[in-house]
Amino acid sequence: MEFPSKKIFTISELTQEIKTLLETSLYYVWVEGEISNLRSPISGHIYLTLKDEDAQIKAVIFRGQARFMKFKLADGLHVICRGMVSVYKERGEYQLILDYLEPKGIGAVQIALQQLKEKLAKEGFFDIARKRPLPFFPKRVGIVTSPTGAAIRDILKVFKRRFAGLALLIYPVRVQGIESAGEISRGIEALNKMKDIDIIIIARGGGSQEDLWAFNEDIVARAIYHSNIPVVSAVGHEIDWTIADMVADLRASTPSAAAEMVIRSKGEFKEKLSTLNFQLCSAFKDILSGKKIFLHRLERGLVDPSRRLKEIRLRLGDITDRLSIATSHYFEMIRKDYSHLTERLNILSPLHILGRGYSITRKLPSMIILRNAKDAVVGEDVNIILSEGELFCKVAKSSLITQITKIDYTDKE
Repeated sequence: MEFPSKKIFTISELTQEIKTLLETSLYYVWVEGEISNLRSPISGHIYLTLKDEDAQIKAVIFRGQARFMKFKLADGLHVICRGMVSVYKERGEYQLILDYLEPKGIGAVQIALQQLKEKLAKEGFFDIARKRPLPFFPKRVGIVTSPTGAAIRDILKVFKRRFAGLALLIYPVRVQGIESAGEISRGIEALNKMKDIDIIIIARGGGSQEDLWAFNEDIVARAIYHSNIPVVSAVGHEIDWTIADMVADLRASTPSAAAEMVIRSKGEFKEKLSTLNFQLCSAFKDILSGKKIFLHRLERGLVDPSRRLKEIRLRLGDITDRLSIATSHYFEMIRKDYSHLTERLNILSPLHILGRGYSITRKLPSMIILRNAKDAVVGEDVNIILSEGELFCKVAKSSLITQITKIDYTDKE
């Protein structure tokens, strides 16, 4: 069936029509709601759902806007946000594309500050145990601040009054604005790479919270935390502490106060020198006293050398006696062992067996011992060894004896 008078949309056309109507009629809207289903995938976009008691709507913050978020989003956070209503054609869903959010009832700056403080506290950035003391007499001081601001003028004035010869190195940075936090952190890192820098001062001459925001940035806090050189924070705000103040090894309320903490007065130097002189003299006296006691002990040991020689003689005599006894005992053991071995050798000797009536018969002239009668040839010369003497005989007859039933060892007359 055909409908020539009716406008028939494809799905894509209808979706595009709805998208155009929504985006033109609701170009920018302000919405209040509670965040849920928050997701932050690797793409950098942020996906969430805004809801109230009766309805909900999906929303997205694209990566370019997400980078400038001053606080961390979380499920359950009640926010006021601004965005454009749009349609995601692939799923036929409408959503909000957000470009601004702030927590309801509290400013985004305040919640961002609180979230960063909690994060750094968990990482140990504010631990008192890690804070280092300042050297009493620094040779060179690095200063990270604006080269034209009131802070550097105040610092130089104090240094000139207290110790005009101190070496200073100023690393110029902007202390306000978007780029200031990066410049301050790079200044701290650069001074750490230089030689003979004993203290770093980061300074600014006061201002509103927005003016001081660079000193609340994560990048500055981490540069201070990882500095190998003690850092003094002198932001110039009497009441509120910045995160830089909390991470630094020492916090000064003003740049002038920081300079006074770094460089002591002449009176303090004199007092320190006096204390060091007293400690040096005391240490020298203790060393001298110890050496005297040691020498006295040596002298007492050398008063009567004959006594020491007598002790050595007595010990030598004792060792000689013990050696003589041990030697005699050793040779007695050797004699006993020799006698025992000789006796055993005599028992095992063939001559001992001959004494019991046995003899050894050998063929002549080869001297081969005969063990069997069949090895002897009639008429062959043999040699018979007895216990006492020997016989030279000729074989007249030989026969094999298969069994000897009895041997009479009694002497026969």
